[in-house]
Amino acid sequence: MKKQSPLLRIWELGEKEHGRLIRSIVSAVIGVLGGMIPYYAAAQIIIALVNGEKELSFYLTWCGIGLAGYIARTCLYTLALSMSHKAAFSVLKDIRRRVLEKLPKMPLGTIIDTSSGRMKQIIVDQVDSMETTLAHILPEMTSNVLGAVCVIIYLFILDWRMALLSLVSLPVGFLFMGAVMGNYSKKYEGSVRTTQAMNETMVEYIGGIEVIKAFNQGKNSYAKFTDRVVANAAYFYNWMKECQLPMALAKTIAPTTLITILPVGWILYQNGSLSMETFVTTIILSLSIVGPLMAAMNFVDSLAKIGTIVGSVDEILLGEEQEHGELPVMFGKMDISVENVSFGYHEEEVLHNVSLTIPAGSMTAFVGPSGSGKSTLAKLIAGFWDVNAGSITMGGCDLNKIPLQQLYAQVAFVSQDNYLFDETIRENIRMGRPGASDSQVEAVAKAAGCDDFIRKLEQGYDTKVGGGGAHLSGGERQRIAIARAMLKDAPVVVLDEATAYIDPENEAVIQRAVAQLIKGKTVIVIAHRLSTIIDADQIFVINNGSIEGAGNHEELLKNCALYQNMWQAHIGAKDGDELC
Repeated sequence: MKKQSPLLRIWELGEKEHGRLIRSIVSAVIGVLGGMIPYYAAAQIIIALVNGEKELSFYLTWCGIGLAGYIARTCLYTLALSMSHKAAFSVLKDIRRRVLEKLPKMPLGTIIDTSSGRMKQIIVDQVDSMETTLAHILPEMTSNVLGAVCVIIYLFILDWRMALLSLVSLPVGFLFMGAVMGNYSKKYEGSVRTTQAMNETMVEYIGGIEVIKAFNQGKNSYAKFTDRVVANAAYFYNWMKECQLPMALAKTIAPTTLITILPVGWILYQNGSLSMETFVTTIILSLSIVGPLMAAMNFVDSLAKIGTIVGSVDEILLGEEQEHGELPVMFGKMDISVENVSFGYHEEEVLHNVSLTIPAGSMTAFVGPSGSGKSTLAKLIAGFWDVNAGSITMGGCDLNKIPLQQLYAQVAFVSQDNYLFDETIRENIRMGRPGASDSQVEAVAKAAGCDDFIRKLEQGYDTKVGGGGAHLSGGERQRIAIARAMLKDAPVVVLDEATAYIDPENEAVIQRAVAQLIKGKTVIVIAHRLSTIIDADQIFVINNGSIEGAGNHEELLKNCALYQNMWQAHIGAKDGDELC
């Protein structure tokens, strides 16, 4: 398939504002043409002076025409930029909205593989870069080029020889510009990669500051950060240094239209093949070509960047989506069935032909060594990815036929690293059900065992938790996450190492909170601490992406060697903790 032009792609993204953008272009074109009227008026005045015209009214009339053209140019150009900027920011808002709506539809693996620095660069920096195209290139560059073309056409009508003479310096100037623009897009791609590396290091440095301080790695980590900043600055410095001389020559030579017009035009005039009126008009109007073309030249570098900018944004907008049905489905009993499921990413298969059944209202545990595929299987059931082979059904419905929004509503997912937003505790819990009242939020907080510590905070439920919940301990964050899941009241609950950060003093509180959360639900538990799942209705032992054993605790102790070893290791570790 033929690759779409980046300019056409940006025009396509701005579809809702086409009317306003077209009006801005038309207004800018008329404004540029109005700006050329003073040049024509000046030519008429000079011709009249040479011919000995003495009527003051004649000169006042042409001065008025020139002034009217200047005023029209100023007003129409200002109006055009006003319309184009309003349209541009409306389009940027729409693009960001589309990007944020797109992210939940993409497979989780794609999101995980994209660094937060890269995401920030696309959603903030690259989308912002489209403003130049929409608000400036479309109206300003288009109008300046069209205005110059109109003047050149008029010069050809007057005298084709003089028209050609007025264009001689332009290709020479553009030749020097071509030396810069030949590899401009590749250079810009390199600048994007360099800036991305700097952003990623910056996010890593800030996010890992606690570890950096704890292990006294400030010098090494800061050196890595400063190296990336210096590399980014050096890239732009060297790039601009390469461009400086050719661009200076281009902008110096291109406007020198009089170098050819004056001597050759004088010869033609002396020979009688060129009238004085045409000679003077050509001299003056050739000067009016230069301004618009130089203004247009200022956007050439932006044109070279458009491909990279659009490509970055389209990585998300045109990225692979999870393909699910659009019409809501009717669920039966919330049984979950996994049939011959295989799944992998990064060209590496993680799960191999897995089949299992989870009855409605039961508690099922997934156990196994780290990296065995436990969490991946749970996230497949929750709809975070789509299976590569096989099928998963929930409530009698194939997951691929359930609209994503409806599927997410059926599952409450509590992991060991639950993210809290830099909002109040009340609002973080309320995300489980946005329409919940304050009393409902506080009721689930009590049930989750976090009401006591919340009320001891200076601002209680209105305390801001900091980015990622940084102002709270791991156990406190976990309890708030459990409260959020309880408020959601989804029929399926997935607990992925949900008690990993709980200290012994609060373990009983959390266990009671979890018991409240899972009451009457279909529950999937992923745990390394086997003592927390010995009462599970069924336990699946997963190893290297396959099911190695299934049954309850007692059955697995008799029949599964891997489970026996894990249990012995767990008991040994627990005894060691008690001795300490």
